[in-house]
Order: sequence, then structure tokens, then C-alpha cells
Amino acid sequence: MFHHLDTPFVMTDASPPDLLPMRDVVSLTGINPVTLRAWERRHGLIRPQRTEGGHRLYTARDVQRIRDILRWTGNGVPISKVGDRLAGQPDVSVQPSAFDQWRAAVARASRAFDRQALEGIHGQLFTLFPKATVLCEVLMPVWYDLASGAAPGQRSQWMFLDTFLRARLLLRLQMNQSDAPRVLLAGTEGQAELQLLCAGLLLSSEQQHIEVLGCGQPLEELPIVCAAMQPAALVIKVQAPVSPALAKRLRSLQMEIVCPLALIGKGLADSQSALKGIPLCLLDETGAEPARMLNALHRGALDL
Repeated sequence: MFHHLDTPFVMTDASPPDLLPMRDVVSLTGINPVTLRAWERRHGLIRPQRTEGGHRLYTARDVQRIRDILRWTGNGVPISKVGDRLAGQPDVSVQPSAFDQWRAAVARASRAFDRQALEGIHGQLFTLFPKATVLCEVLMPVWYDLASGAAPGQRSQWMFLDTFLRARLLLRLQMNQSDAPRVLLAGTEGQAELQLLCAGLLLSSEQQHIEVLGCGQPLEELPIVCAAMQPAALVIKVQAPVSPALAKRLRSLQMEIVCPLALIGKGLADSQSALKGIPLCLLDETGAEPARMLNALHRGALDL
């Protein structure tokens, strides 16, 4: 049986530089801060260290642990059962990620505003690795890191990378199977265009053509859009946890459309209670093959 961890160790102001604050952990893993704190307080799955001021600090081992939990919950393991799996893992040292050099290369090209270098790196990445690996392990961590920075010039570096990636991902989506069943993808308030395009690329396959609607698309007007475009399915990108107000809007939306409805995001398993009674499919970006589940949804092979 998994046991809750003891009281977190308190660090002084001279904390080692390899400890990460929560905002960096959120950027690296995509975890929602509310979910991360619940894993610590309610389930005892994470034990962050703390500064004298009470701020949480995480090790590289914590980051890997969070990724493991996201993978398991994305594959349908209840959060209450994850502790047993963590306890059964061998206690090995966390080695530097195999993608550190790739992330460093993307960061260097962005800081130098070197479009040609980014083109080369982008092409190599998508040639060597699956698209989910490229997006989740390399490109988006650098994007999040630059977005959260405050150093002089960093905002411009982030905008440079953001503009480059939006153009390239949109092109990849347009090359998707145009004669396959069309699936519409929209985002709730606060979703950046690149985050929406990443979700679209993860969902794209030979079995479905993903059409990304513009950022700021009103949720309440989606029934009009669906009536005109007749998609095989509608997917909404959301930020977990889903609030009661958003759940109410999603319930109304589902009742007004004739195609299947799905949500995509990270850590959506924690929102199942808020969405109870709404016939929709939850697609976890960190889970196994969301594109395949989406295909099963619009083929009518999933029981909602």
C-alpha cells in the first residue's frame, strides 16, 4: 500500500540552483497547478521542498514522477491507484533528458532570431521522432520557458518562436488528409493559438482531417458553425480542471449539436465528476494515441 509522504523539507534561501519553482514544472509538464497541489495534499504523490517563504521547489525526479502520473491517469488508471504503481517503481537516478540538446538548440536559434536554424531543427525533429514527442518533449517546453521569462529581449524571442511554430504546424495540418472525415477543433477562453494547433496535430491522422477554428471562437455559436459545416465530430480544447460554469456551457452545447463532442486537454480525468451526465469523450493530450480514440468516437465505436 502507498503511504503519504511526510511533511515537506524546508529549504533556506541558499537552495541549490537545480531545484525548479512550480511555474517551471507547469511549463515542462503541462500539469495544472491546482491538480499538482491536490496530488501533494490529498494524495501524497509529490513531496516538494520549500523555501523559507513557503514557495514549492521541485527536483528533476519530481518532474519525472509528475510525467509518470500524467501518463498513467491518461491511460485510465484512477489517481487513487497511482501511488501503488509509484511505490513499485525502481528507485533510479534521473538522468538528463535525451532531448535536452534538442531543446537547447531550439532555444539558441530562438534567442538568435535564426529562422534558418529553426527550419533545420524543425525538419530533423519531425523526421526522427513521433509528432507527440517533438511537441511535448522539445518544442512546447522551450515555448513555455520563453513565455514565462522576463529577461530583456525574451518576449521578442518567444514571439519569434511562436510565429515560426504557428506557421509550420498550420502547414502540417493543411497537408492532412483533406478527403477524410472533418473534425472541428475549438478552444475555450485563454487558449493560445499554438496550443490549439498542437492539439490539432496530435489529433490528426489518415482517418480524420482536423480543422482548427480561430482563437476566440464563441462556444455558444458553435452549434451554428456545426450546422453549416456538418463535421464528423467537434473537439473543444480546455484547461483542467473544468469549472461548473464551463460544464454547464458544455452541456448546453452538446444538446444543440448532432455530432459527437469531445474535450482535449491535460489531466481531464480529475474533471469527470464535474462533467458527469454529459455524453462526451475525454481525450488526454498526454495519454496514449488520442487520435485513435477520436477516430473511434466519430465512427460510433465508443459508448458514451
